[in-house]
Amino acid sequence: MMGGASRKNCLLTAGLVWLAFHATAGEKLHVTWTNNLLSISGAVLPGGKLDVWYLEAFCQPGAAHQKWDKTVIPHKTTLISATPHHLGFRTTVGPAVQVRHEVQASEDEVEFRFEFKNDNTEPVPIEWFQPACIRVDRFTGCGQSNYTARSFIFTERGLTILDKTRRTEDALYRGGQVYVPTGINLADANPRPISRDQPTNGLIGCFSADGKMVLATASDRTHELFEGVYVCLHSDPHVGGLKAGESKTNRAKIYVVPNNVEQLLTRYKHDFPGGR
Repeated sequence: MMGGASRKNCLLTAGLVWLAFHATAGEKLHVTWTNNLLSISGAVLPGGKLDVWYLEAFCQPGAAHQKWDKTVIPHKTTLISATPHHLGFRTTVGPAVQVRHEVQASEDEVEFRFEFKNDNTEPVPIEWFQPACIRVDRFTGCGQSNYTARSFIFTERGLTILDKTRRTEDALYRGGQVYVPTGINLADANPRPISRDQPTNGLIGCFSADGKMVLATASDRTHELFEGVYVCLHSDPHVGGLKAGESKTNRAKIYVVPNNVEQLLTRYKHDFPGGR
């Protein structure tokens, strides 16, 4: 049984933790970008910094059964504006697709907005893309061999830790695991092993090393969720090709929030009401 002095000390400690969190909660995250590496930093972020390979790849149909260099469409990204909390970009994909996109940081999330425009006179088969390869080694305190024990998706069983999913190894490239939602052709997925578990929403995330925080990411049209080979997590959006002259938009977010899964789900459903 806890004595009065001990109880007061515990309450004092809990109060200091609460004050420390809320003292930093009002500070926006900072974003910078150099050589295709997006850095997200802030006092509320476990490890202090998050590295994101941004943008990684734009992909054609049939990816699951062909070499990666046959899938990706060459692209070049240019930074056109920058403040500590907002970045603006222009990316050219192939000869004629222009992608205007922006990164906006707030207190506990980073939002990504994309606008595709095909200026070609012919269709362009961009089936899906990999905007953000999120490196979670600092956040989880883990390496490639064990970070799946702190990472999760949502399946018909609810929150499912990645090392407990029904994993496979049969694929063109070994390593990692791909989680493909209903409605996506498996032939168009990443050429890594495809799990027998299907995600029931677009969230993929992980728990911080101390268990107090959650990092999660989602997009409004999910092509696949992916556990990669660089201690990384992906929520890769679906595009579905671009007709001549066609424009399309996509939106994605990275959340960095206290460890409350129900609140995370509520926020995701509010932010992406029509998300897969």
